[in-house]
Amino acid sequence: MIQSSRTREGKVAPIVHSIEISRSPEDVFAYVTDPTHSTEWQENLVNMSEEGEGPVGVGSRMRATRRVGRSERTMTSELTEYDPPKSFAFRGIDGSVRGHGKATVEPLDDGARSRFTFELDFEGHGIGKLLVPLVVRRQARTDVEKSHAKLKEQLERAGAGGSSAG
Repeated sequence: MIQSSRTREGKVAPIVHSIEISRSPEDVFAYVTDPTHSTEWQENLVNMSEEGEGPVGVGSRMRATRRVGRSERTMTSELTEYDPPKSFAFRGIDGSVRGHGKATVEPLDDGARSRFTFELDFEGHGIGKLLVPLVVRRQARTDVEKSHAKLKEQLERAGAGGSSAG
């Protein structure tokens, strides 16, 4: 379920997508916040790595290389919220197109299943001010939906086999 429309102020609302997954909130959160799993489920993600050492938390930075059209773009984002297994948020800190978003994981069926909700918006800088409305939002909307389908498939397949998500 994708939501995206204009707000009352005429601004474009963030992209919001939810999916239900037959895994516990702890499993879902651990998987989606582990950069070593990111390319397994995120559409058009070529590489994701954590900058620095130590445990992941507020202030942690990730470098992501994504396929954008026929080229690849590397950008850095910083975690602005980290509340396992409930939520995390991030903001892009470089590049002409900076994503910022929030993810929440809600327990369903006494914690046997989860609802993963992702909210994503963009801020354009320089040429990015033109790219966000013309190209980025459309591609991101499609990518989010495909990514969540892959996420559900990966986690439910791992759960069916009895192996750990993380």
